[in-house]
Amino acid sequence: MLALPMVLSNITVPLLGLVDTIVIGHLDKAYYLGGVAVGATIISLIFWLLGFLRMSTTGLAAQAFGAGDEAKLLQVLVRGLVLAWGLALVILLLQKPIIDVAFWLMGGSDLVQQYARDYVSVRIWSAPAALSNLVLLGWLLGNQNARAPMLLLILGNGVNIVLDVWFVLGLGWQVKGAAAASVLADYLATALGAWLVWRTLQKRAIWPKAGFWTTCLNLAAFKQLLGLNRDIFIRALCLQLTFAFMTIQGARLGDEVLAANAVLMNFLMFISFGLDGFAYAVEAMVGRAVGARSRLEFRLACGLNLFWGALVALLFVLVFALLGPELIGLITTITEVRDQAVRYLPWLVLMPLAACWCFILDGIFIGTTRGTEMRDMMLISTFGVFFPVWYFSQELGNHGLWFSMLCFMLARGLTLGCAWWRLERGQGFISHDDVTREKHHV
Repeated sequence: MLALPMVLSNITVPLLGLVDTIVIGHLDKAYYLGGVAVGATIISLIFWLLGFLRMSTTGLAAQAFGAGDEAKLLQVLVRGLVLAWGLALVILLLQKPIIDVAFWLMGGSDLVQQYARDYVSVRIWSAPAALSNLVLLGWLLGNQNARAPMLLLILGNGVNIVLDVWFVLGLGWQVKGAAAASVLADYLATALGAWLVWRTLQKRAIWPKAGFWTTCLNLAAFKQLLGLNRDIFIRALCLQLTFAFMTIQGARLGDEVLAANAVLMNFLMFISFGLDGFAYAVEAMVGRAVGARSRLEFRLACGLNLFWGALVALLFVLVFALLGPELIGLITTITEVRDQAVRYLPWLVLMPLAACWCFILDGIFIGTTRGTEMRDMMLISTFGVFFPVWYFSQELGNHGLWFSMLCFMLARGLTLGCAWWRLERGQGFISHDDVTREKHHV
């Protein structure tokens, strides 16, 4: 099954953030932790806004794989990498105005901003590697290969963790050390990802044929790709806006609340990336089903991943309910930060069951390359639920902020569920004509 290795490897992503937080959290001041929180949020906002590079690559590659179209598989890879390199170049050329605007929006105390700038000024140079990794990961996953993405994520994040501890605690580089560790690990992961892709191409003898480059790089093909990516970009923008808003509002509530939220957001990342393992799996599985025109395979993939995703969500609830205070104590020794984090922990305990549905349903829509529905449901959840709920509950302070996030996750699942049900009751993700052809084929 694709899901299990992706869940296990995905856990290394928030584990890296957790190690960052633990290492910095054991320094003597809250503003170090606040600086990493703000800096990492800005980098996440920049890089994960471009997460469509992985999502669109996975969906398109899985459909090409299901259809047995090897020429299209190679085209998906090349177009994704060209787009990733172009966007990385834009980020590096425009880094100063991008960073200035981000800090203007984020706020925070002078010391928090100072250390956040230290972090971002180093980490921004991983852009070419980080964006290439999104494409390489998506392409390998679209080829129904869970082992290669697992190696890519575990090795990249494992090296990052080791370097993190060495640079920050061993060499005393503080916030810049955490950023440098991430940069080096991203480039190492790119080298490994390129090798894994090359092995896949060699094994299946997939090489450019006559006319490949003309077909691959024509403007009409890129226009279609950009249309899909535009919708996923808008969806990612809304998602990152809500997470950035959590950091912005936390910064306005004080350095201790900001640092406490950083601790809890690391736990939320554990939940997100753990459940995203099922989303990655369902993207590849339903994409293959669409390419093969198999409605039975499509529905089986949806049902299995929704079921197991819910079970994993229940496990997260139990872990945070029973061990939450102890886990917080492991992350930071700063008493004020620890007390604040425990105070808001109950919201995190409720989060997995509220969030599990939206992650897996996202995967279904990505695998079927239906970006429009994803975009529309995210817009409703963000501007119709998250911000209105926060506006009317802001007197509750940080409790109102976490309540807004809980409602946002619920809204995402409900709106995507309604869209999924409507499509299945109608023509469906795979047309009736395709099902008829499938039956005749059998």
